[in-house]
Amino acid sequence: MKTKIQKIASSTLLTLFLACTYSCSDDIVERNEQFHALNPTNTDDLAGTWKTFLLTTPNEFALDIPIATNTPAFTREVNEIKSYQVNISEDQKRIIKYWSAGGVLRWNEIMRTLVARHNRPPYQNEDGTYPAPSAANPFANPQFPFSNPPYAARAYAYVSAAQYDAMVATWYYKKLYNRAAPFTVDATLQVLIPKSPMPSYPSEDGVLSGVTVELLKLLFPTEIAYIDGKAEEQKLYRIISGANVRSDVEAGIILGRKIATKFIARASTDGAGAAIGNQALWTQLETQTAAAGETPWKSLDLPARPPMLPLFGKVKSFLMTPEMVVASRPVPPPSTKSEQFAKELAEIKSYSKNATRKNMQIVTFWADGVGTYTPPGHWNAIASESFVALNYSEVRWARNLALLNITMMDAAISCWDAKYTYFNPRPSQVDPSIKTMTGTPNFPSYVSGHSTFSGAACVVLSHIIPAKTQAFEAMALEASNSRMYGCIHYRSDCEKGLELGKKVGGFAVARATTDGAE
Repeated sequence: MKTKIQKIASSTLLTLFLACTYSCSDDIVERNEQFHALNPTNTDDLAGTWKTFLLTTPNEFALDIPIATNTPAFTREVNEIKSYQVNISEDQKRIIKYWSAGGVLRWNEIMRTLVARHNRPPYQNEDGTYPAPSAANPFANPQFPFSNPPYAARAYAYVSAAQYDAMVATWYYKKLYNRAAPFTVDATLQVLIPKSPMPSYPSEDGVLSGVTVELLKLLFPTEIAYIDGKAEEQKLYRIISGANVRSDVEAGIILGRKIATKFIARASTDGAGAAIGNQALWTQLETQTAAAGETPWKSLDLPARPPMLPLFGKVKSFLMTPEMVVASRPVPPPSTKSEQFAKELAEIKSYSKNATRKNMQIVTFWADGVGTYTPPGHWNAIASESFVALNYSEVRWARNLALLNITMMDAAISCWDAKYTYFNPRPSQVDPSIKTMTGTPNFPSYVSGHSTFSGAACVVLSHIIPAKTQAFEAMALEASNSRMYGCIHYRSDCEKGLELGKKVGGFAVARATTDGAE
């Protein structure tokens, strides 16, 4: 007999499964035909005063005064829109329909596509060693990046945080300059999307395009042509639809690019580039664990693969100091020689021998392995489905996704700190008779990454949408349990991972209550 929470989770997950799929070679397939055009119930007029992440003030980067709406230059820009609309093509109609759902939503989908395309571990060399992708030579084999879960979490965080700061600046300048939208100036102009009562300068889509493109080029440098193509679509959509004149969009792109420089500068010094470590570090971790009388983790790949990002726990967090990361670290796992460990190992072996159809469905749904948009991407998909129904403004979309993704980046930092502090072995390493139901990740077991990501996401999303708390909690628990059903984590990995994630999520909620948006 299912509990109420289990029923909520099953219904929610089935909806998401039918609505959202992904591929390592193609774009994310979303509910494009069902997503309505963005028409927020609240335009968040005062968002220009909200607290930013990196900008010192919303006007830290200057934006030129726009041309007046009663000038010949502005009239020419309005006439450009009309000339487009006279001969609008089916492809242009498609672009308008796609982008009108919202720029933050669409760039989030695009990013999930890029993560999935690049979530492929490098194949070994002939001599059994493994090459490492290089940001300095991204087109070399293997191409940069390998967008594994920590890399993806950091990437989602930087893009979302930059978009949020950019939207706060946009709202500030909209109110400052108060330039009327072209359809307000010329009543004969067709508007092909819902009319916004907000001033049109600078264009929020222009700013989003400018800031996002620069971050994505840094994070996915081999995808510049694809990224630029999407940006051109977004620019064209705003003009053809009658929402903005060209100067609205171009000023926005310039502002977005300026704001991106601040996030790019931070990313270059946050320690992620050194997270891969080296052989001396890997050997030291193994030796220390063995010296403590425990069984150290070892790669189960053949040939043995270097552990994934052992120094990611040292990456600079958005919400936590290094001391806070250490203070949040979970207690040590059960000793590999303890009765508790033997009990938890036996439980996983039982799941391996008695896999049920229901458990396998859960394992498959939450696998988020190679070629997917990773667990953080999965929670972005869940969040997007929930946000669409609530008709948020672009600035609130950006704020909510920034909170979610910064939390999951910090969850990755905290989780990887624990993993490489304790260096705990996987169940199938300790007992080779255990057959896993999904791919075995190439890093230590304690704590579970899925559980940590899910606990963090659950707390943030429950704060944003309290009415869905039960559903989010049920999904987080199911995601966590999926790693036991898949026989790649012990119970303590999952339970302590959920606890850690929720603790990290609490830091984001504390910020949310003071950012001015509530």
